[in-house]
Amino acid sequence: MYEERRSARVPAVVWSRTAGVRQERVLPDGCTDLIWDGTELFVAGPDTRAHRPDAPPGTRYTALRFPPGTGPAVFGVPAHELRDRRLPLAALRPEAEVRRLAERVAGAADPAEVLERAAAGALRGAGPADPRRAAVVAGLRAGLTVAEVAERAGLGVRGLHRLSLTAFGYGPKTLARILRMNRALDLARGGRPLAETAALAGYCDQAHLTREVRALAGLPPALLLAPPPSG
Repeated sequence: MYEERRSARVPAVVWSRTAGVRQERVLPDGCTDLIWDGTELFVAGPDTRAHRPDAPPGTRYTALRFPPGTGPAVFGVPAHELRDRRLPLAALRPEAEVRRLAERVAGAADPAEVLERAAAGALRGAGPADPRRAAVVAGLRAGLTVAEVAERAGLGVRGLHRLSLTAFGYGPKTLARILRMNRALDLARGGRPLAETAALAGYCDQAHLTREVRALAGLPPALLLAPPPSG
């Protein structure tokens, strides 16, 4: 069972899930997560490919999902150091600090609230967010070229690439592919035919959509969006 809501304290989605026998495929989305699995706090970095969690059935997760560009301020490291990795939070933050946070989370009636407060404190300590990061994400979501996004952000193409590695974990072209794939999948989940989805999301055609989704998610969209088998 999966549930999510918007955090009222930090720019993040609060989510919870109980692992079943059939593990769900976690798709690249440019986000970074702080996750409590009942025994340990760990960080899931921005992915370039689909991830299949390996946890015993019944494992209960409580987590915060930070949008692209926010993770480095929370965890204090460039996003490219977290790319395609799952790391204990104690590998990034002082061990004593993480131990105290884990004790508070374990003893809380609402573990998510403890995580939200901790994240809010980390963001306050990191100072104001770089507005260029939001501008880059908005431009790529709008389908602008890398050169156009760089110009709007007041950067050269190389400067945009360096900023993107630090903020998002990968270059702007990869981020654009991931954002476009997720937009397409949202459209398809809403009932759009794949050919129409491809056109609306900015793909050349349905075959282009299929190749991109297979490359990033590991399955073609028809299989990825199929309902799970009963039983």
